Amino acid sequence: MTFADNVPTPSVKRRPKRRSQWKGLLYIAPAMALVIVFFILPVLFTFWMSLHKWPLLGAPRFIGLGNYIRMFSDTRFYSALGFTAYYTVIITIAIFALAFPLAIFVERQRKLVGVYRTAIFMPVVVGLASASLLWVWFANVDSGFLNPLLAWLGIVDLKTNFFASFDSAFFIVCLMVVWKVAGFTMIILLTGLQAIPTELGEAARIDGANRWKRFFYVTLPLMRKTMALSLILSVTGSILAFDQFYIMTAGGPQNKMISVVYYIFNQSFVSFNLGYGAAMSLALLVILVLISIFQLWLLRVGEERA
Repeated sequence: MTFADNVPTPSVKRRPKRRSQWKGLLYIAPAMALVIVFFILPVLFTFWMSLHKWPLLGAPRFIGLGNYIRMFSDTRFYSALGFTAYYTVIITIAIFALAFPLAIFVERQRKLVGVYRTAIFMPVVVGLASASLLWVWFANVDSGFLNPLLAWLGIVDLKTNFFASFDSAFFIVCLMVVWKVAGFTMIILLTGLQAIPTELGEAARIDGANRWKRFFYVTLPLMRKTMALSLILSVTGSILAFDQFYIMTAGGPQNKMISVVYYIFNQSFVSFNLGYGAAMSLALLVILVLISIFQLWLLRVGEERA
């Protein structure tokens, strides 16, 4: 027997590697099946619908890119996008402005900190539709408690219908969303704060850094990924806002509070034009993907500079 006879052939070497690859594919098969069934196939079907004039009742008719051409000339669609962008900016800033101080407050060990965390997080477990109905009752001009509270504080003299003007209705909607979502964002930020090694803060304090310098030069850089996750979730949820506008304002007053998802809903299930709604849904999906990519790019640039 020669030395060459003892050398394993390439097929024998590759067999264990191929077997491990098949095992890996087997492990991820359930997750891949869920992604294909609940994301890829619906997206492909939505794209197929967008190429048709697809009434809710009746046979669809192929029109090619007609729905997309209509979308690019639809001023109401642009108006809904503009309002959604405005709402997204306002609500994201408001949520972070409240959630970050709350996360810092409950991160430190103090008396009743568990009670504080539970109380702040409790509105998160309430469904968005239920929360919207609750705040409609709060702000009701006749039976709500908001008018008597403001009158007792001396802010208003007469009963105010908060849903009669854009500014007051928008304020009530934003107040409800911040009340509902800030606790969830706080928990995410709290997780990031607790992951920061205490030794880094102690070392900075020993080197003479005061509380603000430790916050800006130690805490914020180490919170970058956590804040990016919170920002992506907040922006995505705000762009997809529907329930609060549908339940609390019905798009009013004067149709000034119609979000892009609300407009897609109206076109699809009120005007019975599912094909046009599908085209706008795909456009919204592209917008969300581009915004998420831009946010992740900003995160990567920030890490490279750091």
